[in-house]
Amino acid sequence: MAKYYRYKLPPWARRCIFVLENVTLPILLFQLFRTIFFPTTFDLILLGILVGLLICFYLKWI
Repeated sequence: MAKYYRYKLPPWARRCIFVLENVTLPILLFQLFRTIFFPTTFDLILLGILVGLLICFYLKWI
């Protein structure tokens, strides 16, 4: 099985991944402040998903 390589994707898919990678951190910070001040179960789940997504981008898994 070949290793995933993001630069082999079509240009529109690469652009979507790059935009998502750049937007994840500001959304994560906003969600963190929101969760600190108004904690709900949905906020915690969403914060966990965003942290996981940021870790995946940082380790170049996506």
